[in-house]
Amino acid sequence: MPRNQKRMKIWKKYSHDEIKQRVFDALSKNVNYSKENVLGIPASYLDDKVFNQDDAFLQNAPYISTLVQNPNHIGCHTLGKSESFFKGTQAIEREVIEICSADILGGELGEFDGYVASGGTEANMQAIWVYRNYFVREHNASLSEIAILTSADRHYSMDKAGNVFNISVYHTAVDEANRSICQFEVEKTIQTAQADGKKYFIVVANMMTTMFGSVDTVDEYVIALKSSGVHYRIHVDGAYGGFYYPFTDGSTKLNFSNPEISSVTLDAHKMAQAPYGTGIFVIRKGLIHYAHTKEASYVEGEDYTLIGSRSGANAIAIWMILVKNGPYGWKEKVYILQKRAEWMCQELEKRGIEYYRHGRSNIITMRSKYVSTEIAHEFGLVPDNHSYPIWYKIVIMEHVTLEKMIPLLERL
Repeated sequence: MPRNQKRMKIWKKYSHDEIKQRVFDALSKNVNYSKENVLGIPASYLDDKVFNQDDAFLQNAPYISTLVQNPNHIGCHTLGKSESFFKGTQAIEREVIEICSADILGGELGEFDGYVASGGTEANMQAIWVYRNYFVREHNASLSEIAILTSADRHYSMDKAGNVFNISVYHTAVDEANRSICQFEVEKTIQTAQADGKKYFIVVANMMTTMFGSVDTVDEYVIALKSSGVHYRIHVDGAYGGFYYPFTDGSTKLNFSNPEISSVTLDAHKMAQAPYGTGIFVIRKGLIHYAHTKEASYVEGEDYTLIGSRSGANAIAIWMILVKNGPYGWKEKVYILQKRAEWMCQELEKRGIEYYRHGRSNIITMRSKYVSTEIAHEFGLVPDNHSYPIWYKIVIMEHVTLEKMIPLLERL
């Protein structure tokens, strides 16, 4: 668990009735389209000709009720002023950001901004957008002088961000056997970038990569960056690992206990089993204003996000999942998945099948030479490249029980 697990600042377990009361109290503070004369908002409740709005059905369904009432959480609610029409559910989103930044990622209450994004891709792009603008405004950097620095095992959202924001992306090589970066390779990559005229670096460190579950040692980046004398900001891509790795490595430096880390992405629609559209972006105070879109003047509080309008129900879903489990329930959930992953690795070793697994991860990646196309299709194994696979991965999720892994082992 995180180091502060014994003294959670805000995260606690709620009963079903307590969750219902909290969500319905929040909705009562939002605008009600059916009961109030609200004429200026370009939205309404969900179409009642299509979506069930029967009171008897909704009174025991806080998440569905939020979907039906359709709150718009446009903007960033940790900054003070936001659209007052939806102040009730915005308060729950703020609590989600505090749970993630303080109780999961080792920060302090009130020291972070953030919002529920459409997913990890957007949250990673939000970080790169913020830091690109930071270097331009504070250092008078040109776009040709700014670079994204990340590992060869990065998520493709870094390359997408480079394309969208018109900045170059440099990939540091990883060790083929253990998928780790090293200071020497980072220094080589920085030198290559410097030779191309790059002076300002947006570093994205991985907290469990999507394909391998591998984890970057952030000190390798920091030492190399400092010795190179360049300006930098470090973002952590925890889109996959944010709700997992902090619970398996209590001494990690990939969190806000490390002053070198400025922002983190988490993705609730992976390990947290939330609906899609529940990525989370968290950043230290004093930085998100570099993404301020003051032209959104018709929005109360204006906008600081890439996505703009977004469903408040997504924040409610994350909050409900976190407080229904509570911190100890979450630790138990991760512990069970770890044990399943360890068991699977032992079985692969018995059969002489080569694989990679980071010891604190629930992703197991097997060499493709052991996996036929038929087996991969039968068990939904995902390749690193659909055209020329070198690896196939197993992700030990909630539904991936031993009962479901045994038939794969028998086929292998």
